[in-house]
Amino acid sequence: MTRYFRPSTLAEALDIRASQEVTVLAGGTDVYPAKTQRAGWGEFRHPDILDISIVEDLERLDETREAYRFGAMMTWSALAEALLPPLFDGYKKAARQVGGMQVQNRATLVGNICTASPAGDGIPNLLALNAEVELASRDGGVRHVPMAQFITGYRQTACRHDEIVTALIVPKLRGAHSEFLKLGARSYLVISIAMVAGVVAVDGALVTDARIAVGACSAVPQRLSGLEAALLGQPLIDAPDILEEAHLASLTPIDDVRASGDYRRAAALAMVREMLEILADTPERRVA
Repeated sequence: MTRYFRPSTLAEALDIRASQEVTVLAGGTDVYPAKTQRAGWGEFRHPDILDISIVEDLERLDETREAYRFGAMMTWSALAEALLPPLFDGYKKAARQVGGMQVQNRATLVGNICTASPAGDGIPNLLALNAEVELASRDGGVRHVPMAQFITGYRQTACRHDEIVTALIVPKLRGAHSEFLKLGARSYLVISIAMVAGVVAVDGALVTDARIAVGACSAVPQRLSGLEAALLGQPLIDAPDILEEAHLASLTPIDDVRASGDYRRAAALAMVREMLEILADTPERRVA
């Protein structure tokens, strides 16, 4: 029989996590469908459940002088409603497109990255935000892993068997704003065919920082480092014209029931260009 643990403190949760094999449950919007799918294929073994939904302080959003800290139980709805600077506009836009309202009210930001799906809507945004993942363990204390290193492969992460992800840390970036675009078979309640997220910071008219990420077009969502380098020091209004097909050469989109690899690659190129146009849509560009 499956055992169900529901601790109220992080220390207790970490003790349970370190002492036995458990599935960590937060919002449950991925765990329960996966369980049903396994049963449908005749796999009836169910690991014990460690429910962290009432662990104290995990739902908090905190601001420090250098960063924002999103607790592990923070939901997509909470993100969408939070008062945050333009740096988070893209992430908040993704929050309004993850499933329906019921899913947004239950699903967590951290659960989205721990599932490690190539189509996880939060992952490109967190890559573009230069986020770090905070992990805690009973014996090892707390460590921070850059988002770019957290997802190690398809459905695989750097989270050890004795660790629990406790927060996402996003450093502040002055003068930055962001955008997110998602392509699906319809406008909502759909798994992404391709998606792009971007953060740009400017000083006057020139780009001082650029981070562009693409999801659902490779086993692990990734940033376009060549494009980012090409944008630095250039006028933001020229960003869409700087983009080249070669900047997406590292992507490895697959054929599946939602789209072909060729379609995904072409869509990603068009979406990156559209996103750059939106990010560059300053009053000066409109006048020009």
